[in-house]
Amino acid sequence: MGLLQFVVLAIIQGITEFLPISSSAHLILVPKVMGTSDQGTLIDLMAHGGSLIAVIAYYRNDVVRIVDGMGDVLKGKTASVDARLFWMLTIATPPAILAGAFIYMSGANEALRDPKIIAWASLGFAVPLWAADRWAKQHGSVEQHGWKAALLIGLAQILAFIPGTSRSGITMTAARALGVSRIEAARFSMLMSIPLLAALALAAGISLYDHPTENGANFGDGMLVLGLSALTAYAAIAVFMRLVGRIGLLPFALYRIILSAVIFLVLV
Repeated sequence: MGLLQFVVLAIIQGITEFLPISSSAHLILVPKVMGTSDQGTLIDLMAHGGSLIAVIAYYRNDVVRIVDGMGDVLKGKTASVDARLFWMLTIATPPAILAGAFIYMSGANEALRDPKIIAWASLGFAVPLWAADRWAKQHGSVEQHGWKAALLIGLAQILAFIPGTSRSGITMTAARALGVSRIEAARFSMLMSIPLLAALALAAGISLYDHPTENGANFGDGMLVLGLSALTAYAAIAVFMRLVGRIGLLPFALYRIILSAVIFLVLV
């Protein structure tokens, strides 16, 4: 596994992490298309670490609000606007964290790295993504819809551990189906990624430190992937947030259908 593959992986991760097209699917498919060995979950997770840096940097004001909201809760000011955002994310986060820990420790994540699974998931979740965006009402934020909406979106996020589903895609689908506005659905989805990406990045860092040469990758390779992923992810978020309110989610649903067709034709 050479430098070129790491660079390609980092750039693809950065571009796809926050678009509703599944970054995990693309990361798994890269070595198959390039004819190289699979980079394994460790490099995948370091790429997610770069995405974490990007989303924190882009939503730095919201991150400050979340921290302030936690402070308000500790002070008993549970009715503040910032406290409400903190509570919504606190409610939405645990399902995926617990599910991810179980999947990772059981080794089931490796069994899911199958092109057939990716293709079916990419195809199967494309239509709901478009339908929810096309017919659902656009009204307010998750904070305004309340804790039940936050919990349902958090439960939907569990499905993202199936490569091809897309974490951002399934959470935006759930949010739009519940009537959250397009921009607010995208924003909440990205804020939800922070604790999940942090957990994944921590696991990757520990694993790379303990096994620095696993799958031919060392800690330096991981840091290269992290840096490039952060730069491209930040740019992708900026472009996506400017466009999604105008173009909607149909282009991404169509891309998913095309991706699944290519996988079935070429790799399955």
